[in-house]
Amino acid sequence: MEAIKLIAKENLRAEICSFARGVKGDIDAALKCDVDSIFLVIPASDTHIKYKLRKTREEVLRLVEECVEYAKDHGLIVEFGPEDATRSDMSFLKEIIRTSLSAGADRVTPPDTVGILTPERSYEFFSELKKEFPNVLFGVHCHDDFGLAVANTLAALRAGVEEAHVTVNGLGERAGNAALEEVVVSLRLQYGVNTSIKTELLYDTSLLVSRLTGVPVQPNKAIVGENAFIHESGIHTHAILIEPSTYESIPPEIVGRTRRLVAGKHAGSHGIKAALEEMGLYPTDDQLKEIFQRVKEIGDKGKRITDADLKAIAEAVMGIPSIQPIKLEELTVVTGNHVTPTASVKLNVNGKLLIEAATGVGPVDAAMNAIRKAVSVIEPIRLEEYHVKAITGGTDAVVEVMVRLRKGDRIVTSMGVHEDIVMASVNAMISGMNVLMSNNRLTKPESNG
Repeated sequence: MEAIKLIAKENLRAEICSFARGVKGDIDAALKCDVDSIFLVIPASDTHIKYKLRKTREEVLRLVEECVEYAKDHGLIVEFGPEDATRSDMSFLKEIIRTSLSAGADRVTPPDTVGILTPERSYEFFSELKKEFPNVLFGVHCHDDFGLAVANTLAALRAGVEEAHVTVNGLGERAGNAALEEVVVSLRLQYGVNTSIKTELLYDTSLLVSRLTGVPVQPNKAIVGENAFIHESGIHTHAILIEPSTYESIPPEIVGRTRRLVAGKHAGSHGIKAALEEMGLYPTDDQLKEIFQRVKEIGDKGKRITDADLKAIAEAVMGIPSIQPIKLEELTVVTGNHVTPTASVKLNVNGKLLIEAATGVGPVDAAMNAIRKAVSVIEPIRLEEYHVKAITGGTDAVVEVMVRLRKGDRIVTSMGVHEDIVMASVNAMISGMNVLMSNNRLTKPESNG
């Protein structure tokens, strides 16, 4: 209730809707939160009616009538959700929907509670309901148990449904619900249907939700996954450099992303050359061949090659002194019971000493915040992703930290390895920042031969 009250007080340009069971106490709680509407969920399938409610169909119909009327009498918009609708008897489902409408329900959203629909069944199911109730506003609420929530949602919309329940990153019970970003982008690019969603903010929203919920986004997730707009394979990167549409059905900027070419065991020389040029490094053909060979050798050993690694390999092959704009001079971290984790850092940035301090939820967070705070005076660099894993066992384990950083439309990855997780994190952070800050320091030669 406290959370919903805070949302309602924000005066958002949105209808604030609270979930409610078929219990007057739930409806009263929603009313105390000053919401605009409720999603009133009452079982419709015999399985739920018998084993969960332990009632008869007749008792459920009376419950629907009483709850809808009660909510309407108290000024709420009512969206009725006949739970487990897709496993219910269709004739009874129509009867329970008819009862809710007679009692004043404003719209109806029959949930696919256990995600058993297929796109074909979804279209047929909602087409039949729209035919039976042509003037009723219907919604679709799909679960992803079979990985079909988005497809089933799109099929329902094609059948005439006007509203879709979606969640950022597809979060939800069990395998989740239909993903907001996938439904919206599919509607826009596959069906030519525009929504009011600002798609260019989808990626930033995804990152925010992932960070706040603590639920990571799988790397190969559509639209917002780390790998969604990354190209490594030689045949792909060669074509992408000539014409992006060869291997991109979604322009990355539409969803707030940028295209990235990465080095790895599948990389081609064209992709590596393009990635180096983004860093301001222009190897000769012979140098590129040597860099390419070293990248392949490392990749074949199963190791990931970060942007910082690629830069270091190229500088070594080209005989360029490694320029590190940022050097760590001093780091102090204070943490413990009843102490707010605090870090102070002294950095040498292009010969200028910068000293900053910051707090965090832990020693790593405090250290990263202090570094970002110091560097932001010169360059606005944002930490987008942070991953850590232990390489060896035991309390003295060596840890590997991988970070992804952004400066404007440039994104780089870097890694830090150390026995101390704070130092591994700091090393990864500074390594990535050095790649971003030393970008384009060289002049492109007129001839590459």
